[in-house]
Amino acid sequence: MTRTRLTSDSIDVRDAFEAIEAYFDRGWSDGLPVVPPTPEAVSAALEAAHLAPDEILGVEPTKGAVVTAEKAAINAVMAGCRPEYMPVVAAAVQAITADEFNLHAITVSTMGAAILLVVNGPIAQELGINSGVSAFGPGHRPNATIGRAIRLIVMNVLGTRSDAGLDKATLGHPGKYSWCVAESDEFLPWEPLHVTRGHSVDESAVTVFAGLSGLQFGQHEANTPEGILDAFAELLYPLGPGVQQFVIVICPEHAEHFARAGWKKEQVGEYLFENARKPASEWAGAGAPSGGSREDGDDVLSALASPDAAVPIVLGGAGGAWSMVIPTWSMGARSKAVTRAIGRSG
Repeated sequence: MTRTRLTSDSIDVRDAFEAIEAYFDRGWSDGLPVVPPTPEAVSAALEAAHLAPDEILGVEPTKGAVVTAEKAAINAVMAGCRPEYMPVVAAAVQAITADEFNLHAITVSTMGAAILLVVNGPIAQELGINSGVSAFGPGHRPNATIGRAIRLIVMNVLGTRSDAGLDKATLGHPGKYSWCVAESDEFLPWEPLHVTRGHSVDESAVTVFAGLSGLQFGQHEANTPEGILDAFAELLYPLGPGVQQFVIVICPEHAEHFARAGWKKEQVGEYLFENARKPASEWAGAGAPSGGSREDGDDVLSALASPDAAVPIVLGGAGGAWSMVIPTWSMGARSKAVTRAIGRSG
């Protein structure tokens, strides 16, 4: 492959510490120190993903901002990524710039969504992306730096940052620093997420969601899928009826009950659609929209717009019956999950 030279401006500094401070001063950091993106480090990231510097990874549909491989690699190095992480970063950029993800609206909204990356396939294990104990927590370089790279790209390449007045999040949440996990291979009772979304089991892929803060709960008594999902339903009711897409994070202990009962993946959404229901009057009484039904009526409305609204993923530590609901921006009405295949690194 013919490669073009790097074209980004250079900054002359005495040492790495001065470089870190220079990036703080220019507003190119997320509030944490960055790794100075030397030409050698940026070139190594590009070579690992077989990308030419001027290759376009995505164009943000609303503003027309272009993300080239070089700009993405610079921010990946800044985030602390190893070169072999770059294929995941590149695929994630392709995903977040898809029309249906609605990136601009997500990043300037007061709702404060963060970009959640879920990695599937062989590359997750090869890179050591955590899917186990404290999967959403700290301590794993691939998770932390790949997720952080996407945040820095949104800030520095697409220009959506709080100090520029464009990030309007009322509260935000820690996922806006970094939010990247792998789905568990060990505890899955059904096919992995990327297979459900049209990829082969031996292919690597990343799925992006516009996630709001996760709602964690413990269900230590129920030992049936129905009992566990009834607990999930309690977290859905505050979202209002007709949610079009959300992530249902099933921990390994709960997943074992689904496996033991022989449940198929699609049964999760089907059960919630049919059973997470309330009369319109109860929705209205709780301050939730009643979906056009009379607020004093007895029309029974589901928390889900359809069975497909629930997107189950399995991850977390094997001990502890703690699962989670992750609502999505606009409850999935104006932003949809996007999955893209991950190219192989060299």
